[in-house]
This record gives sequence, C-alpha cells and structure tokens, in this order.
Amino acid sequence: MKVSSDEMKIGELKVTHRLVDASNATLLGEIEGYGKVIYKPVAGERPLWDFSEGTLADREVATYLFNVHLGMNLVPETILRDGPFGVGMVQRWIEIDENLDFIEFGQSEDPQLRQLALFDAMINNTDRKFGHLLVDMQGRLLGCDHGVTFHKDDKLRTVLWQFSGLHLTESERALLRKTIDDRDEITGILKTHLVEVEIEALFHRISRLLEQDCLPIPSEEWPAVPWPPV
Repeated sequence: MKVSSDEMKIGELKVTHRLVDASNATLLGEIEGYGKVIYKPVAGERPLWDFSEGTLADREVATYLFNVHLGMNLVPETILRDGPFGVGMVQRWIEIDENLDFIEFGQSEDPQLRQLALFDAMINNTDRKFGHLLVDMQGRLLGCDHGVTFHKDDKLRTVLWQFSGLHLTESERALLRKTIDDRDEITGILKTHLVEVEIEALFHRISRLLEQDCLPIPSEEWPAVPWPPV
C-alpha cells in the first residue's frame, strides 16, 4: 500500500517561511518535484508533560497512517523525513477555500464533520480546533495538527460536539468492527510511532464506542473544548 509519493520522500526540502502563530516550530517549505509542504522539525517541539512518550511528529505520522488504513482520507499526506533543521513531520500543504467561514462551517452538521468527529474519538484528539479544519477548493474537508493524539488516557477535546450522543450509523459500526478485525495489521503500522500502551488504548476506545453505540458525550472530568477554540 503506497501512502506517500517518492518526490515527497526524497525531493530537496527548502524552507520559505515560518508560521509564527504556532506553539511549536512550524515551517512552510517546498519540495522539489512535489510542491508546498508544512515542516515541523522534532528539534523545534516544546516538551509536554502529559505526552512524554515519543514525539509530536510521530503522532502526526501515526494519525495519517491510521487514516490511510481506514480509507477515511481525512488527513493530508504526511511523512517523517529529514530536512534543513533535522528530522521532522512533513505534510502536504492544502490550498483552502478562503471564502468559507470555517467557524460557521465547523458548527454545522456537514457529514464530513461527523466523519472527522468519529475519527477524533478513535485517535483521542486532544486539540481539535476550528483552525484545524481545512476545506479545499473542491469542498473536501481535511484535518491538520495531530501532534497530541493517541494518549492512553481519555483526553478528547474538540469543537465538534454537535454530534455528541447520536447513535452510530451502520457504516460507522462496520468501520469500527473492521478496525478491530485489522488489529494486528494496524499495530504493525503504528508500532514505529507509538508505544504499546497507546496502541492498546486505541482498540479499547474503539471497542467502547461500539458498546456505547453512539458518538462521545463531553466529559465532566476535563475541559471538553480546547482553548482557544480557533
């Protein structure tokens, strides 16, 4: 299964700008023969007390690979490779629809958002903000910024709570069941980027979603919405 192009892996990566609003080093670059990318070097990551295992870059790559295996197509092409400031996450740049009000869209009931809400529940996304919703010029939704995912403890924080408590559809249940059936294959894909306890927690969350037969409800034990939400 091919999940990234050869040009993205081996083309020369040149940094063109720095995105100053990001909390970790986030650089805009271009790969010869491929195009514009986001580059987040591991050396520029700010340590997080509750994500002591692995790197943010590995979690971003794990999210992409998991998304590819599921066939959800919700995450831009993402790899781990060397660059001008060392090894880091490199992700395809998405040209978004600048005319779209992404906050208004993010509060809608667009079925693409529901799909992303389910995906976030699976990967335990602790930081789904409105600004992480990318809608391209064809109206396709993608999500970015997945460095704080797959924690072993429940930490779901998201702005996509409009679907909370809704019963799973048959297609959603089928996706979750297939994910459990593919446990060995998925484990093989993720074990390079995550530790064993995090992978075990992933399948525990998926089993719980099936048992509860609904999309998650905000927890009263931790903040349910990331701050700031954009």
